[in-house]
Amino acid sequence: MENKQSKVTPQQKSYQHLQQKHEKKRPVLKNCIKAFWVGGLICVVGQAISYFYIYFFNFTEQSVGNPTVATMVFFSMLLTGFGVYDRIGQFAGAGSAVPVTGFGNAVISACIEHRTEGYVLGVGGNIFKLAGSVILFGVFAAFVVALIKTLLNMWGVL
Repeated sequence: MENKQSKVTPQQKSYQHLQQKHEKKRPVLKNCIKAFWVGGLICVVGQAISYFYIYFFNFTEQSVGNPTVATMVFFSMLLTGFGVYDRIGQFAGAGSAVPVTGFGNAVISACIEHRTEGYVLGVGGNIFKLAGSVILFGVFAAFVVALIKTLLNMWGVL
C-alpha cells in the first residue's frame, strides 16, 4: 500500500504547513483542571444527596446508592431539558460526561433531538441511541464478573 504523503503536492504541503502554523493550540491542562473540578463537584452533590437520604429517610450506607443514582440521573435529565447541562458540558467536557449524570444527559438529549418524529418512532426508537452501548457493556461486564466470581466460589478460591 502506497504512503499518502508521497502523493502530496508541494502546494498541499505548503498549505498544511500554513494550517499547522495558524491552528489554535488546545489548552489541555486547563481543560483537565476544569473537568476535574466540575466532576468533583458533581460527586460532592451526589454525596450530599446520599447523606440527605441517610439522615431523613433512614437509608443505610449499603442501600442509599440506588436512590442517589436515580436522583442524580433525574436532576441531569431535568437540567438537560432546561439547557443548563449542555452549558456545563461545554465548560467541563468529560467532567460532566463521565459521572452517572452524563448517562442521563445522553438519554434525554436523544429524546429531545428526535421528539419531532413522534413519541413511538422518534423518542421510543432513539431514546437509547447514545446510551444503549453503555447499558449493553455494563450488563455484559456485570455478567462476566458474576460468572468469574461464581466459578471461583465453586472451585473454593474465594
